[in-house]
Formats: sequence, structure tokens, C-alpha cells
Amino acid sequence: MENLKNIQPVEDFNWDAFENGETYSEVSKEDLTKTYDETLSTVKDKEVVMGTVTAMNKREVVVNIGFKSDGVVPMSEFRYNPDLKVGDEVEVYIESQEDKKGQLLLSHKKARATRSWDRVNEALEKDEVIKGYIKCRTKGGMIVDVFGIEAFLPGSQIDVKPIRDYDVFVGKTMEFKIVKINQEFKNVVVSHKALIEAELEQQKKEIISKLEKGQVLEGTVKNITSYGVFIDLGGVDGLIHITDLSWGRVSHPEEIVQLDQKINVVILDFDDEKKRIALGLKQLTPHPWDALDPNLKVGDKVKGKVVVMADYGAFIEIAPGVEGLIHVSEMSWTQHLRSAQDFMKVGDEVEAVILTLDREERKMSLGIKQLKADPWENIEERFPVGSRHMAKVRNFTNFGVFVEIEEGVDGLIHISDLSWTKKIKHPSEFTQIGADIEVQVLEIDKENRRLSLGHKQLEENPWDVFETIFTVGSIHEGTIIEMLDKGAVISLPYGVEGFATPKHLVKEDGSQAQVDEKLPFKVIEFNKEAKRIILSHSRIFEDEQKGNKGGEKRSSKRNKKEEESAMVTGPVEKTTLGDIEELAALKEKLSGK
Repeated sequence: MENLKNIQPVEDFNWDAFENGETYSEVSKEDLTKTYDETLSTVKDKEVVMGTVTAMNKREVVVNIGFKSDGVVPMSEFRYNPDLKVGDEVEVYIESQEDKKGQLLLSHKKARATRSWDRVNEALEKDEVIKGYIKCRTKGGMIVDVFGIEAFLPGSQIDVKPIRDYDVFVGKTMEFKIVKINQEFKNVVVSHKALIEAELEQQKKEIISKLEKGQVLEGTVKNITSYGVFIDLGGVDGLIHITDLSWGRVSHPEEIVQLDQKINVVILDFDDEKKRIALGLKQLTPHPWDALDPNLKVGDKVKGKVVVMADYGAFIEIAPGVEGLIHVSEMSWTQHLRSAQDFMKVGDEVEAVILTLDREERKMSLGIKQLKADPWENIEERFPVGSRHMAKVRNFTNFGVFVEIEEGVDGLIHISDLSWTKKIKHPSEFTQIGADIEVQVLEIDKENRRLSLGHKQLEENPWDVFETIFTVGSIHEGTIIEMLDKGAVISLPYGVEGFATPKHLVKEDGSQAQVDEKLPFKVIEFNKEAKRIILSHSRIFEDEQKGNKGGEKRSSKRNKKEEESAMVTGPVEKTTLGDIEELAALKEKLSGK
């Protein structure tokens, strides 16, 4: 009670105001309003200010800028910054202090865009590391949101290793460095690789300083090309050339390695600056030639697969990395030039005989014709002189026809052995390449592996009969078929031709005989070996006038030189079967007499 007595009422308390619900005096009300106005910042529309994040959810971020109400910014505007948290300071652009709902409208995106160009240029100058949000893929790279600007990230600048799937980066926030700005077109190029490279450069120097030839290292397959494989040795790249992948033949490196595979490799070589490093994989295994059966020798049969074809032969792999060459000449006993592709193709399994073997040089030659008997070993038994065979025309020369009786057995028919009666200037007049022709063996040359063959010998020599018909002094009807400078060709019976010099073509009235005239001719010379018959029309009436043989002899001597120099050709047409039969009958009749 004593304490209550000591309480004194406030002298200036406004009881009326208290009754009306007013708890502050006029003075204190003014002070409060003033204090309130001073505490809250005055803001203007369309300007950029700093604010503090006071709350956030999946959709919105609440930002306090010291205004009478807080502003709300969509969370999507902060997706470049996944580390955003309550208490962070952010810049915002005031769209409107009050919308229809009385809400303060803010935009972080516009605030960034307003200042972004300055920020981007500043980041390039200071070589600053900045954050960006990868929005989407584009041709050759990605589009990155940096300070609200759409920057380009080339595919080659994403990482130090080649990127195989770009889509995994979409939606990620990463650190970048600005590498290029085009002021005119407001283009910005950024790089993530530039951040890693500085770090890798140090690792590279360390690895390179320790490199030695022959050193075995573990690496990762980084890239596969048609000519080799790039291996990442931990920041340093090396190349395994396709020839150093395997001792065997490799058509593409993908047969041996796969991307991202970890493999051991050996350093084969590098340049002075160690920028180009040559690696090997096959060198980690012994050479297949060293593991080749030591008992393998010349004459042994081996099996293998055709790995490479060339016109001159085929390479056969008898074990991985061990190859032998079958030269085309060892594929068949035939002497005719043919391409190796006529006998086999890549992938064929073949059996062959070892012809040469050099383990030091790691070379081997093989043959497949040796699997068959040499057709020339018993040639005398199979193709004796006088035997008849069918052959195929292979080639022509001016002097004859080359034929093959069977694979590996060749022969030559001399042009003079083609026909008894027909004068042949070139074999193509008589037969053609690829045609079949019947032959008789005349001679065997085993050393040079060639037979001398004849075709005319299959028929009887009609000149044996002609010798008995066209005797010197005999007279026969003949037709002039061709006029030459040195004389005329005369067609006689049985398809035979004779020759008469101009002097012997003078008729009894002194005129010269012409082409197609049919006249009697006297034989003044018959040469069986040369198949030559010299004729004279003039001699018939000259002899009658002289009436003695002496005149004939003297005339013969006078004209001997020109008669010998005149070349007589054989018949134009081949003697027909009918002619031969008729001649044979005539010969028998004469023989009987």
C-alpha cells in the first residue's frame, strides 16, 4: 500500500485520446511517421537495387529491398545459381512499386541484363571464373546463360577429352571463363576447358619429364580413328598407329580396342619436345615368328587364310603375325600370265607348301601348284612324239601360234606347220585366240618346258601327190588370178597355184596375157620343199616352133636367174578333203602304172 501511494500520475496524459483508442500523443505520432519514412528506402520504378533473399521455395524467391513490402522473383530467374540461399544479396530491377494487388514487382533477370554487358567485359579483362547455366544444345556446341546473356560454348571447349553425348550437359550449372567477346554483335564465347587446361598443364609437365622409351604405362582409349588409337596417359596424349596394335593384320583399330578401355602401352618414341608420343601395344607380347614351330621346314605343308591380295600374289596368314607369300607363278603350272585373283580371294582357307623360310628376315614363300604333280616329269610318256591332242590357242606371234594342251603344258605351232597348201602371212588368218585346235607332237624340249607342235601333219602332204602330177614339161590348164610386178599368179587344178614371169605370159600373137584368162601352161620348174611351181605359156608354142629339146634347155638357162628370183606362193585356198581323196586315188593309179 505504501508503494502505491508513491505512484504519481502522468501530468500530460491525454485521457480523451485514450478513451478514443489513441495510444500516442500527436508529437510521438509525428515522430513515429518520420522514423518510419526514414527507415524504409524510397525507391523508383525502372531502377536496379540490391536486395536480400528472405524466403524461397521451388517457384518463388522473396526479396527484401527495404521497401514497405517485399518483392517476389520467379525461381527460374536464379537457375544459373543453384547455390542460392536465404540471406544472399541479389540485384533486382524494379518493374513496379505496386501492381493491382499492391505487390512490389521485381525482376532479377532484367537487373542482370542491365548490368550484364559491363560484368561480361569486366570478367574477360580480369580473367575471372564465372558461373553459367547451360540452357540447350545448338549447332556446334551449347547455349549458356551468363549474367542473363546467352553465350556460346563450343563443343570443343566443354572438356579436354572429346564429348560423345552433349545432352548430359543441358540443365547443368558450370564454371566458365570468357574467352571472346564480339562488341559489335554482342556475342560472347565461353569455355570450361580453359579452366581444366591450366590444371592439366602442370600434370602434363610432370608426366612428360618422366617419359622414357621402353616405359610401360597405363592409359585410356580416348579416340579411335582409321589409322590408329589415341591414348590418354593422364593429361598427355599418345598415338598407337594401326600397325603397332597387333602382330597380325588389322583392318580397323575397333577390332582390337574400345573407347574408354584401360590398356597398358609401351613408349616407342617421342619428339624432342615430347609433344608427339608414339605408343605400341603389340610390343608387349612376343613376336609370333619367335613362337613359330622350330621344326617347320621347306617342303612342309601349312594351312592359312588369305589376308591380302595383289596382282602378283597372295599373302597367307598361317598364324597371327606370321605370313607367307604365294607368288602368282607358284599358283599354277601354267606359263601364261594370270592375275592372282583368278585363283583365290581374301578370306579363303588354303593349303600350301613352304618353298623358302628365313626366320631371321621373318619371310616365307609358299606355293600351291606343288600340291599337284609337275606335268613335265613324265612328259615323254603322256605326250610322246607323234601323238595327237586337242589344244587351246593362247597367243599369236608373227612366226607361230602358242597353244596349251593342258595346264602347264605349252607348245608352239610354227606358222609353216599350220597348212600344207595355204600360204599364211599371220596366224590370225588361220585361227583365233581361245579356239580349239588339233595338234601333233613333233618335238619335246623338256629343259625349256616347250613342245614343238604341228597341225598340217594331221593330213597327208598333198605335195607328194602334186610332185607326180605337175612334172617338169607337163602342160595344165590354168587361170590368171593376180597380176604382180614380177609376173602373174596362176590357179591350177587341185587348188594349187603357180607363177609365171611376164616373159612367159606372152601369147603366140605377141600380146600379153591378162587377169582371168584361161590358158595352157607348161611346168618349167617344180620345188616340193619350197612349194613352188614355175609355169610358162610362151614355152608351149616356142617349143613347137623349135621342135627340139635343146632350145628348151638354152631358154631355161637364159631365164634361170629371173625364174629363181620370182617368189611363188602356195595355193590361196586350203586343199579340200575331196581334193585329197582325188589326189590319193591318182597317186595309187600312177604307182600302179
